[in-house]
Amino acid sequence: MEALDLDTFLFLPAALPPHKPGQETASFEHRWQMLRAAIAGNPLFRASDLELSLSGASYTVLSLQALRKEFGMGGTIYFLLGLDAFLEINTWWHYMELFELASMVVLRRPRYQELELEKMLRGQISSLYAWDPESSCYRHPRLFPVYYLKITRIDVSSTQIRSRIRTGKSIRYLVPTECIAYIKNWGLYGPTEIFAE
Repeated sequence: MEALDLDTFLFLPAALPPHKPGQETASFEHRWQMLRAAIAGNPLFRASDLELSLSGASYTVLSLQALRKEFGMGGTIYFLLGLDAFLEINTWWHYMELFELASMVVLRRPRYQELELEKMLRGQISSLYAWDPESSCYRHPRLFPVYYLKITRIDVSSTQIRSRIRTGKSIRYLVPTECIAYIKNWGLYGPTEIFAE
């Protein structure tokens, strides 16, 4: 939030993730309750169930269109995603429209290099994107800019969390305490009902 000078950070859980067919995920309701518990202590964080109100699969372009209607073209919207996800953005539904709706903020991820971002951006999105050192982003004459944010990296993934729970390992310090209690209470992510503190 400091790096981008944001007023609000909106968390938007996917209702029906189209890229995860057949993968083990908790229901939207469980994920929604865990998200609300995790961000409750920060007044700048807000949870949105927008994608639940949209019919069908949760496509990012539809969510950004809805947010654009809410905030208007004058409002600044940043869409944050990891570099690993950005490198697959050309597989997303109507992905080119994303760059007409919001500024992209790409976060560094382990085992991925910044050069891959530029190669993908200029090769698959538009060769007109050019690095602007003054604003530390890639600018385009008509599309929204793309930022590369080098934040402090915490190597925690949902796959890792689910695996640790299934094998009875601790997820303490990896997940907010309120979420650990919720996962235990509902017996989420596998047969292991009680895992190490």
